[in-house]
Amino acid sequence: MPGAASDSPAACDFVRSAAVVNAEIRALWARAGSALSSAEQERYQRLLVEWAAAVRADVVTAA
Repeated sequence: MPGAASDSPAACDFVRSAAVVNAEIRALWARAGSALSSAEQERYQRLLVEWAAAVRADVVTAA
């Protein structure tokens, strides 16, 4: 499925850095303004999960 790898961190062989995912979250909010559409809310939730995974990966690597 095209684009599935970017939508699902579990489908990836790699984890994007927390900084990269955070930049995507910030860009999503910048484009949306003060309110997210339902599709944007779903994307935001997926990005939050991906961001949390990236943070966990950074902590494990640092340890």
